[in-house]
Formats: sequence, structure tokens, C-alpha cells
Amino acid sequence: MYYVYILKCADGHPYVGCSNDLKDRIQKHAKGQIPATKDRVPLKLIVYIAFSNKYLVYNFEKYLKSGFGRAFLKRHFLN
Repeated sequence: MYYVYILKCADGHPYVGCSNDLKDRIQKHAKGQIPATKDRVPLKLIVYIAFSNKYLVYNFEKYLKSGFGRAFLKRHFLN
């Protein structure tokens, strides 16, 4: 399976990522091993969505990082 996940960072902003090993990826974020979030710990997992197709997961991640996707995140997950 492939996962898109949303983390809430210590600075209050969301981080959107994808991985095929969600547990390992979240642990790496928590340990500060991911450059994009190393200065924004602690992190909280808000939601993850599983896909069976890696191309769908990459496209959905790209959408969530777009303007419309960020509005979708705020409306559905970041209250």
C-alpha cells in the first residue's frame, strides 16, 4: 500500500507527504531525520489515506499541495 499523510507541525502548519511505509516514515519525522520537518517537531499525525496505486498517491499528494488542495485540507482536516 501507498499512503498520503498529513502532519500538524509544532509551528501550527500542516505537512503533506507520501510513503509506502507509513510507520517508518512517521518515526523518521519524529526523530528529525526528514529535512522538511526537522525544525518543526513535535509532529502530530492528523490523517492518512491508503492507496493501492503509487501513481494515484503521488497525484493526490500533488493536489493537496496545490491551492485547491490546501483549501480542501482546511475544510476537512485542519479545524
